[in-house]
Parts: sequence; C-alpha cells; structure tokens
Amino acid sequence: MRNMNILAFVLVFFIIASGVVGYMLIENFSFLEALYMTIITIGTVGFKEVHTLSEGGMIFTVILIVFSLGIFAYALSLIASNVIEGHLSRLIFGYRIKTKLKKMENHVIICGFGRNGKQAVHDLKNSNQKVVIIDSKEEVLKEIDQLGYAYIYGDATEEDTLIRAGIMKAKAIISTFPNDADNLYVSLTAKSLNNRIEVISRASSETSEKKLKLAGIDHIITPEKVGGTRMAMLVMHPDLVEFLQAIAIDGHDEHNLIELQCDNLPDEMKHVSIGDLQVRKLSGANIIGIKREDGTFDVNPSPDTLIKAGTKLFVLGTPDQIKKMESIYKGAV
Repeated sequence: MRNMNILAFVLVFFIIASGVVGYMLIENFSFLEALYMTIITIGTVGFKEVHTLSEGGMIFTVILIVFSLGIFAYALSLIASNVIEGHLSRLIFGYRIKTKLKKMENHVIICGFGRNGKQAVHDLKNSNQKVVIIDSKEEVLKEIDQLGYAYIYGDATEEDTLIRAGIMKAKAIISTFPNDADNLYVSLTAKSLNNRIEVISRASSETSEKKLKLAGIDHIITPEKVGGTRMAMLVMHPDLVEFLQAIAIDGHDEHNLIELQCDNLPDEMKHVSIGDLQVRKLSGANIIGIKREDGTFDVNPSPDTLIKAGTKLFVLGTPDQIKKMESIYKGAV
C-alpha cells in the first residue's frame, strides 16, 4: 500500500516537472512562469496564459493536458483505492476481532508485547492456548496484526480495556510491562473485575515483588532473578539445566511436562489412587509429582497415593504419549 502511494506522488511530480522544463525550454519562461502555466494547464482551470504561446508551445500544451489527465486519473485511483482498501481491511479485521472476542472464553490476556510478552505469547500459542494481547503502541499493534494474533488497542490499566479483552471469561492474565506501577495497577484491576482469574505479573525489584504479594497476586516473576539463578545453576549443575531444558511444555520437543487436573477427570476416575489411574500402562507417560489440595507438593509419589479434590498431577511423556493421555483423560489435560 505504501509503495502504491509513493508511485502516485512520483507520477504527479514527474508530470509537473516535465511541464516546467518544457515551458522553460520552448517558450523561454522563467521558472515561476513555467510552474504557473503547468499548474493551470494540468488543472484545466482556464486562466489566461502568461504570454501568447508559439505553435511549439501550443502543441506541448495539448500533449501536457492529454498526459496529465491520464496520469492524474491513475494517481488518484491508486490513492483512493489504497485508502479505501486500508480502511475496509481495518474495519473487517476489527469486526473479526470483536466477533472472536465475544465467543472467546477460558483464554489468556497478555498485557504488553515486549520481550517477555512475545515469549509468553509464543509459548502459549505453541500449547494451543487462546490469547488476547493488549498494547497501546501503534508500531507494536502493526506487528501483532501481521502475526495474526487477537489484540485490543488501549491502556491495560483501565477497566474498560480489560473488559473489552474479555477479563470476565479469561482464565489468566499476564502483565509484562517494564514499569512495576503499571503491573501492580493491572493486577489489582484484573482481580477487582474477576477475583477468580489467575494473575501472573512481572516485577523488576524486591519492593515491587513484596507489594504484589501483599495485593494477593498469584504468581510474581522477576526476570533478572530468574536469569541470575539460571546462570548460577549452569556453573553448579550444567547437566541438570540441560535436562530441564529438554523437558518442554510446548508439545514440540522430545519430552513434555504437563499438568493433569484431577477435578476434571471422569467420575469413575475420581477418589482413586495414582496406581488405579494406570497412566503409565494406558499412555506410557509417567507421573513425576503431585500438588495436593493444601498447596504442598509430593515429588515421585507412590502408586498408593490417593487423589482427592483439588489434586493436580504432573506428568512427563513424549508428544505421542501426551496425545494418548488427552484422548483417555479428555478435559483433564
């Protein structure tokens, strides 16, 4: 679209420049006189000539009118079509986004599309999660638009923006702004609109981390701290870090670690032991840990461990094994 607009302006400039040069060479007009004659000629306004034209000047004027009419018509059609097409495409895309958002539920809202936001969107999309991005920067929105993600233009700290993003039906919100005050305000606003939503917020300082904890935010991530810990682990336990990197959650690598929601299991599979679920026998995957209803964890639980309401199982397996699990324990994975 931009190239077409440039072409239109180049054509208009070319016809004006040609007229000016032609009148200066044929009629010996000054630059201002030649420019005046060119403009009134291609504009077909019918003003009086600067000087009486010679036969050569008359012929040149006829040629200039014929060519300028064609070029102007073509240039105007290019500009008009680009403007109309661009406006229509934005309207159509906006309508599709609104329609999509109305139907969307159990999705994740990402506030900010910086480095952390992009990575979060990438990982969530690879896990087939529904995502809506909120950002207020024009250049960022163009990038999101090109990638085909659903987005909302606006300030994520405002209630109206979060409501338009479907905060009432979302399952989680991730705030990735570099400004801790913005993250705090987004988190508090989100909780006030939907107290059941899971809030994950970035924090760049310990003070902000403490404030977010006091505000009741579910998960707080400090990128600098996480990065520093990982660097130290590479020195102390490099093979362990490589092993953890090999366990992916996006479904594309050799091994995947997923969460099994026991509350979503069929009734006949509830209130039984881990052994009774027969996860390994039926799918080949392994249960490597559980999270109890009281929030405590049990690594490598025994087969006799009973599954109660609120329990979550952490399962390790290959992509094929995970697919088998999804078909067997449909709705729980």
